[in-house]
Amino acid sequence: MRISRLFYFCFLVGLISVGFLSCRKKDQVDTSPGLQVAFSSDTVFFDTVFPTVGSITKRLVVYNRNKNKVSISSIILAGGEASSYRININGTPATSATGVEVAGGDSIYIFVRVTIDPHNANTPFVVSDSLQFITNGNSRQVKLVAWGREAIFYRKATLKGNITWDSLRAHVIYGSLRMDTNSTLTILPGTKVYFHKDAYMAISYQSTLKIEGTTDHMVRFRGDRMDPFYKDLPGQWGGIYLESGSKDHEITCAFIQNGMFGLSVDSLGSPSLPMLRISNSVIENMASVGIYAYGSSIAAVNCVIGGCGGNCLSVNYGGSYDFRYLTVGNYWYASVRHAASIYLSNYSYDSTGNKVANPLSNASFTNAIIYGSNDEEIQLDSVAAAQFVCTFDHALLKTKLKTTYASRYISCLINKDPEFVDVSGRDYRIDSISPAIQQGIPVPGVATDILGNERGGTPALGAYEYVKKN
Repeated sequence: MRISRLFYFCFLVGLISVGFLSCRKKDQVDTSPGLQVAFSSDTVFFDTVFPTVGSITKRLVVYNRNKNKVSISSIILAGGEASSYRININGTPATSATGVEVAGGDSIYIFVRVTIDPHNANTPFVVSDSLQFITNGNSRQVKLVAWGREAIFYRKATLKGNITWDSLRAHVIYGSLRMDTNSTLTILPGTKVYFHKDAYMAISYQSTLKIEGTTDHMVRFRGDRMDPFYKDLPGQWGGIYLESGSKDHEITCAFIQNGMFGLSVDSLGSPSLPMLRISNSVIENMASVGIYAYGSSIAAVNCVIGGCGGNCLSVNYGGSYDFRYLTVGNYWYASVRHAASIYLSNYSYDSTGNKVANPLSNASFTNAIIYGSNDEEIQLDSVAAAQFVCTFDHALLKTKLKTTYASRYISCLINKDPEFVDVSGRDYRIDSISPAIQQGIPVPGVATDILGNERGGTPALGAYEYVKKN
């Protein structure tokens, strides 16, 4: 019996000793000359960062994929205190660290931020630095790269007079920017306008917005967050208000995305001219409405409105509207969408909730595609007290209304999938099998599509002409 107990005692001591020695061996720092650590990335990259604002925080993981503990002799931010970057090594802010131990099979975190020097003259410019690692005599580095832009900031600003924005610097709006009465804002090709959370732009009474983009250098409006999570997040900023009594707005080659709404076009300021002329422009990924119009006038050519949580086009209280070569692709994934893509009405409500009529003298859609994920993408809402005129001429439509209002539909394709290239990616070009190819009629003065492709004698429907691949 004693022998048995002695045996088990010795066996237990042996196990403990082996475990202890094993732990001691694992706890020892491995000084092998060929040993190296690994990284989650060889480059920590930041997209557009505005001067003085600072970036999001990004994480670099340093792995020890060896069985035993390693000691990183030094971790150094090469630019030191003068660097635009700031790092935090395993919870400690520093520009360098020595003797950083990493257990076998474990890892540490390094957090990186960058703030761009506002006095840097290069626009856009790249700010680079690196993290230097030395382990057992082996030197490794991870690059730090940020693309920054010099920017002009507007915080609840009001501008007056004839103002011109160019592409040399980005324009960043906090809160709001308003063009005062009798003023004009002209935005030149390639200009980028960024909006902070809930910010908006407003063009006041008797003032004018002129956006002069080109096919190759569009004028872009979007939120000011650049990290990947915000790339396709709608509702990041307010929208652009063309207020009641403003006039003669011209928008060419604009790309407006990720707001609550794109454009709000209020009642007329110049009865003899359209309040808004818009061409070769894209409005997409709006939490609410793409274009909201109230008793106004719009002339549009080669435009795309897509991916809205509400209507892509909402016409209220009548007015006059002429859309030629319009593409509407309303595929909304952020929530359930109940609204039709196109809403047309000839009334509004007064302060007591009574309907007030106003003529919809014209709402014409020529060579258009109006399609989306709902069963009905057109809603016509009228009262008998005022004129209500709308026509769809050579258009591809998703609707059940044609049997009720047949005279409004001229040579239309009904409920035929337009075969967009990629609706989830909001690519509303038409594929080679699209029924929209060669179904349009020539429109005087419109020889090319939104991308500059020739239309020809039998154009396709929508903003994009089909171009056969070689």
